[in-house]
Amino acid sequence: MNAAMPILLLLCPLIPALVIFFLREENDRLRTVINLGSALVKLLLIAWTLEGVARGVEFEYRLEFVPGLYLLLRVDALSLLFITLSSFLWLITTIYAIAYFRGSENLSRFFGFFNLCVFATTGIALSGSLITFFLFYELLTLSTWPLVVHKGDDKSIAAGRTYLIYTMAGSAALLLGIVWLEGMTGPIEFAGEPELDELSRLSLTVIFALCIGGLGVKGAMFPFHGWLPQAMAAPAPVSALLHAVAVVKAGAFGIVRFIYDVYGIDRVAELSLGLPLAIVASFTIIYGSLRALQQTDIKRRLAFSTVSQVSYIALGASLAGPFATIGGLVHLVHQGLMKITLFFAAGALAERRGITSIDQMEGAGRHMPLTMLAFSIGALGMIGIPPVAGFVTKWYLGVGSLQGGYTWVLIVLAGSSLLNAAYFLPLLYRAWFMEPAARPAGEAPGEGPAGLILPAVVTALASLAVGLFAGFALSPLGWATLIVEEQYTP
Repeated sequence: MNAAMPILLLLCPLIPALVIFFLREENDRLRTVINLGSALVKLLLIAWTLEGVARGVEFEYRLEFVPGLYLLLRVDALSLLFITLSSFLWLITTIYAIAYFRGSENLSRFFGFFNLCVFATTGIALSGSLITFFLFYELLTLSTWPLVVHKGDDKSIAAGRTYLIYTMAGSAALLLGIVWLEGMTGPIEFAGEPELDELSRLSLTVIFALCIGGLGVKGAMFPFHGWLPQAMAAPAPVSALLHAVAVVKAGAFGIVRFIYDVYGIDRVAELSLGLPLAIVASFTIIYGSLRALQQTDIKRRLAFSTVSQVSYIALGASLAGPFATIGGLVHLVHQGLMKITLFFAAGALAERRGITSIDQMEGAGRHMPLTMLAFSIGALGMIGIPPVAGFVTKWYLGVGSLQGGYTWVLIVLAGSSLLNAAYFLPLLYRAWFMEPAARPAGEAPGEGPAGLILPAVVTALASLAVGLFAGFALSPLGWATLIVEEQYTP
């Protein structure tokens, strides 16, 4: 069972993907049962895995193709943090997508690739070696492209083309770095630091730049972020998936893996690589916020917000101190919960009242109070207002910057929070304090089906709960602290 568990976790989304591809479009009920059932089974398996890890059980699967080339799946505390988040949000996003697409066409194709995307994300989380990570990383690109172009209109096709250009270029850089590194060291596993002493300082620096740059494309770091705002041509469930569950999280997760499980924080410090990455991440944080401030389309504003917010993870990893690392790791969860809430709410506003731009937000809180309450919690969390999850992230990053002597990071965090307030508070003011526009003739009253509204409410409450109960051992913060103490503290 120890070797079978990683395979079972992978099969949970893979089998539904393969089955759903062949379902007839009219088989809505069966498709729904398969989607929801597989997501629930995966959560049960994760609970079993968590209990086993707590007892000291090691879950690992290894399949050798040829000498020196093998597939390695391994469960550790960091992979559990990522896979638990993605699996929980997979279930919630599935519920949302079923309600969002009710009556639409090509749903077997959509949910087939949707589950294949979750399969790739699960593989990324469970990867125990660099080459295994790369294989699933590429599969994620191929499985998300059909979701980006799902609508099939010119705007979606153009967005998909841009997405492929960026991500394939990033993958080429990452592959070059991996081949260069493993060609000199042999296969690299995410367990202990590999022997890199025989590589020159220049080689190590260039390899680091190639790999972090390649990962930074999916992580939407400047200047490789251009695909993300364009990808907002995709439907709301896809936007939620890209921003909170899969693509940008895969890039950020990969950066953490590479820094801590390939190079190691001591070697990164010795090569003076942490400071340049911290500067790029900090610039991305401010740049993304400034660009968000310029957007009038709600989804594009949220997209540039993601460009800014995801770089908190890279910033925490680059500063290398324990508090900064904890702040970066826990933001994997916190940003996911807050951002998916915002996209769920934005999608509901667009579907129920046709609200897609900021100047259409007047009185939205009166027509759709639950939706706007969820949106408000997510927005306040992004600003860093306690006790929502975003405050915990910024507190730990701030303390970590002081521990490492990077006092200038406090200015970045403060500036980011002010800019977050500048581009979120006007939306909340319009929604709650301005007179609502007249309801168009024939528009149905109320907030719509529960499947469209409750997912945003659930994730909003989760964003609030992980902030209120951050001190608990089983909270995301407690989990991130455990990872740092057990995996990344010498």
